Formats: sequence, C-alpha cells, structure tokens
Amino acid sequence: MQAEGAAERPARGRGRRPADEVRADVFRVVGEVLLKEGIADLTFERVARLSGVSKTTLYKWWPSKGALALDGYVHAAEETLAFEDTGDIRADLTRQLRAFAHIMTGTPAGRVVTELIGQSQTDEDLATAFRSLYSSERRRLAGERLLRAKEQGQIRDDVDVQILVPYEPVTDDFVVALVSNLIDGITP
Repeated sequence: MQAEGAAERPARGRGRRPADEVRADVFRVVGEVLLKEGIADLTFERVARLSGVSKTTLYKWWPSKGALALDGYVHAAEETLAFEDTGDIRADLTRQLRAFAHIMTGTPAGRVVTELIGQSQTDEDLATAFRSLYSSERRRLAGERLLRAKEQGQIRDDVDVQILVPYEPVTDDFVVALVSNLIDGITP
C-alpha cells in the first residue's frame, strides 16, 4: 500500500481514463486501506488522493463511505472467497468454509466485515449494497455450487439446496424446510 507520505498517483494528460481502469484503482486503494487500517480512516478525500480519482466521480458511483468500503472489500476478498468446483462437494464446502473462517478470525478482513455489518445498521445505502454485493452474491455462488453437486448425484434429489443458502426473509416455510433438510440428512 502506498504510504501516506508517499507521492500520489502522477497526474495524467488530458482525456478520461477508461471507467474500468478508474474503478480498479479505487478498488485497489480501498482494499489496501481497509485491510491495513479498517474503515474508520477511510474517506472519500483520502481515496480520491491515493487513487487519482476525483471526489465527484467517487460520489457519483458510491452513495456513501460504507458502500464504497463494501465494494472495495468485495473486490479485495473475492478471489479468496470464490467457490471452487473440484467435483467433490464435501471438499469444496470444507475449503470454502475454512477460507471464510480464516478471513473472519485470522485476517484484518474479518474486522472489516464486522465493521461493515455494524455500519449497515445506520447506513441504508450500505445495507442495500451489503445485501446485493456481498450476502446475495455469496448465496448465489453457494447455491450454484450445491445445484451442480445435486445434478452430479452428490446431494439427494429431494434436498432443496436453496434452503441451505437462505435468502431473506426467514419465513415459517423456510424454518420447516431447513429442519427437514437437517433431520433427513442426519437420521438413519
């Protein structure tokens, strides 16, 4: 990560950089700041200075500091949290859950997730972004992997794999299906 006293990104000549390049610079800076320092010192001004992106552009793309932090976090952690498909659902789920547990308990990224969850309680933009960028995406990937395992015969046909990776809200139907999946899976 670029130290606070180090020179910022050199000014470019006239003309706009491609949006993908701009976003990549923002994600890199936000990810580095979050994983090194957490969310407290992350500001639009600091990200603008370190990434060479205008504050106007940042505010146009991200409605709040929390939404910006979440997007940067997701991009920093996405490779680590990817669902591998080795053809063995038990091994893949074990690997995925171990990677998640390691992030939550053994890296600064775990602190960042808890900070983001905490801030989402009072930042509706962040709460919305958290559901769409993080939790829904994690659930979608898990659901796809479980569905492939079901299609490969590694999970019984009668198991509702979407119950294993629930979407909100938690209804009575969800509770009944979850208990059925559990009991049907552990009883002789």
